[in-house]
Amino acid sequence: MKTILLKNRPKGKPQTSDFEFTESEKPVPQDGEVLLETKYVSVDPYLRGRMRDEKSYIEPFKLNEPVESAVVAEVVESKNEKFKKGDFLTGMLQWKEFQTNTGKGLRKVDKDKASLSAYLGVLGLTGLTAYFGLKRIGELKDGETLLVSGAAGAVGTVVGQIGKIMGCTVVGIAGTDEKVTMLTDEYGFDAAINYSKTDDMTAAIKKAAPDGIDVYFDNVGSYTLDAAMNNINRFGRVVNCGAISLYNETEQPTGPRLETTIVKKSIKMQGFIVRNFEEDFQEGIQQLGSWLQEGKLKHEETIVDGFEKIPQAFIDLFDGKNKGKMVVKV
Repeated sequence: MKTILLKNRPKGKPQTSDFEFTESEKPVPQDGEVLLETKYVSVDPYLRGRMRDEKSYIEPFKLNEPVESAVVAEVVESKNEKFKKGDFLTGMLQWKEFQTNTGKGLRKVDKDKASLSAYLGVLGLTGLTAYFGLKRIGELKDGETLLVSGAAGAVGTVVGQIGKIMGCTVVGIAGTDEKVTMLTDEYGFDAAINYSKTDDMTAAIKKAAPDGIDVYFDNVGSYTLDAAMNNINRFGRVVNCGAISLYNETEQPTGPRLETTIVKKSIKMQGFIVRNFEEDFQEGIQQLGSWLQEGKLKHEETIVDGFEKIPQAFIDLFDGKNKGKMVVKV
């Protein structure tokens, strides 16, 4: 079986040479354990932060040890009374073709209710990030205007759709004409902006949302955040979910100071990680599942085939090569 290790701490944008493949014997489960075969692997921008040797909300990856992320795996052998052969489980697991686990922190998923890959996206941490970020921090209300950056990505597509479900005007920002068309035609966004063809983002947002922005769900950071703040309404809320434009920077970036805008317009700006709401995950999963079954939620996926493609799929996130959730099928 193959395992993927973190070989080097990336400098700037990660390279395939920062990862190493090793081979070993398939493990044998002990009492209380299950043997899991990896089926789907989630690659996510936040993993880049764990590749730095610095203190954060989660421990950094260690060099020459396996990388981990959200995974869907099948139980192929069980010595744990809670699980049987053929069960599908999801949770944080290592980038290995096979591994043993006690089942702690893992939950069963039903392949008959949704595709297995959906449990890494709209019914997984991705969907929960959108749901809790928008409802608990954004406090979005019917009739407001929502702006979403990284709108064609895994979280962004769900955020925009929830915004429409809640009766809001939704504007998305993405990087290609194809993605812009997808947002308006397939996901029901009221307007979308192609940042790669926009010289003045402040003006582009104003044109798309002439009455201003009430909630900005930020997946990008940097100049896009600056432009959103130039258009935000009084008592607006900024949900700081991610800053993918900055993850590969090698120097401390600088930008406009936002303090005067925050004070003058009584703005709330808050960062979060989805695990802040872990006790309420079941609520989110039930609501997202209901919307999915009712046809109110669509989920776009970019599925890459092959265990050996996991590092490149991760790297491709930083070039915007995904539409919706990027998943590797093993």
